[in-house]
Amino acid sequence: MSNAAQGAVSIPARWTTGWSRAVGWLLDHAVYRTTVTGRSNVPVQGPVIFAGNHISFLDGPVMFGASPRAMHILVKQEMFKGFLGRVLRASGQLPVDRSGDRAALQLSKAVLDAGRCVGILPEGTRGSGKATGISNGVAWLALNSEATVVPVAILGTRQGGEHLDTIPRPGRRLHVSFGAAIAVSRNPGETGRASMDRAGMEIRAALAKHVQDTIQTSGQALPDADFPQERSNAVAGLPADHH
Repeated sequence: MSNAAQGAVSIPARWTTGWSRAVGWLLDHAVYRTTVTGRSNVPVQGPVIFAGNHISFLDGPVMFGASPRAMHILVKQEMFKGFLGRVLRASGQLPVDRSGDRAALQLSKAVLDAGRCVGILPEGTRGSGKATGISNGVAWLALNSEATVVPVAILGTRQGGEHLDTIPRPGRRLHVSFGAAIAVSRNPGETGRASMDRAGMEIRAALAKHVQDTIQTSGQALPDADFPQERSNAVAGLPADHH
């Protein structure tokens, strides 16, 4: 995509993630005690899609603060109101209408085409965090931007039978692990839908396995699965209900 085209889409300025990364680091290491592993798995340059499991509204900020590279996270558009909305925009986050929003996918693609990183919670809503079901928005982005996908396991932001809206107490031990990067591509003669479905399955399998591996190595468990997984009806399966 040309610079003119990117400008027409109005991708966030690079400075937006500068100050907010410091805030994310403080959240991870001053408010909470976050162990971060697998940073060496993140490519040092080029477009990257961070695909994380989703158990709490803190997952996005925690992933943001733990990452060795800045990212722009897809956040539901309802959050972009008032003071919080101004903060989200100033920190470079991307609004998405979960009822169907190809504009958000195109904006994310423009960010990736500029060589930056996008964070997605592709389960579509907070739930068990097992990543057994994810939207195809991440697959569409990966196929159309040729970005590398890095699975991210996030543990501790919700525990046991805590409610979905629970705010973890300061000092809680969290764990963020960046898994081995994967690349997806179209096979010769494969339809677009078949490619997206296959890529979605590959990403889902990689994320689900990485979550389970991280549970084993960290000793931290996922919360009780007492809230049913909801599926987004968004166009192309758009991700992330909450920052």
